[in-house]
Amino acid sequence: MNSFDDVRARLDTVDYLVDDGLAMAVFLAVRLGKPLLLEGEPGVGKTAAAKALARALDTPLIRLQCYEGLTASEALYEWNYQRQLLAIRLAEADGSRLGDADLFTADFLQERAILRAVRYSGPRPPVLLIDEIDRADDEFEALLFEFLGEAAITIPELGTFVATRPPVVVLTSNHSRDLHDALRRRCLYHWIEFPGPARVAAIVRRAVPGAAEPLIRDTTEFVGRVRALDLEKAPGLAETIDWVSALAALGVTDLVEPLVPQTVGTIAKTPADRRAVVAALPSAAPPGGQP
Repeated sequence: MNSFDDVRARLDTVDYLVDDGLAMAVFLAVRLGKPLLLEGEPGVGKTAAAKALARALDTPLIRLQCYEGLTASEALYEWNYQRQLLAIRLAEADGSRLGDADLFTADFLQERAILRAVRYSGPRPPVLLIDEIDRADDEFEALLFEFLGEAAITIPELGTFVATRPPVVVLTSNHSRDLHDALRRRCLYHWIEFPGPARVAAIVRRAVPGAAEPLIRDTTEFVGRVRALDLEKAPGLAETIDWVSALAALGVTDLVEPLVPQTVGTIAKTPADRRAVVAALPSAAPPGGQP
């Protein structure tokens, strides 16, 4: 990727539309070899950005989904204890004995997502997606510092593995908690805003090519209004695409059709939000269109 215009063009070919800010952030992350931390509300396209980047670069996507309690053995590496136990028993059957130097070797190492990205030997570096880092614990963030700063992982029994081709690292966060300053310092940063109606319509048009243009216009404008309501979980791009897909599949062409209220579960995820969204639908207006 030679410029942020090139980033925009390549992502456009895989149907991911970006603004100047995100295009520049991705370009600098790739050019400088720095991890990129993407934050924003749920559903604005953070995870999709990493997936699209992998497609645009024609390289594998390695994904680590974070959650509370995530450990090093689940994210970095783990020893294959079953194989080690089998090796011990085979050695005992032969009258010999295995020590730690025999058991803690690369043959017994199980790669998890981050070590797999470090040791990847393909022609192009992979894209490593560390998704929803804010769901993991503070302690897990500390495990990432060496990797994020040096593209390396130290395994006490084997030494330090350094990536020959550092992966393109994208971390995402829904900003549900504050991340450690040390993690932020190791990353480039970009906040993804929910796009305006025109760009939402353009994104939906790519994602649901069979939907009628008036339906795309009306639904994206309606979602924009709904997001201004006092909702527990405002709908994001993913929910908007799901809604248009559902309406198109039902043959709906207008939001005043009777089936529309039955489909709002695609954008409203709590009972209170569903009531608010249904009340805001054009079909909910009294006859004559008077408020």
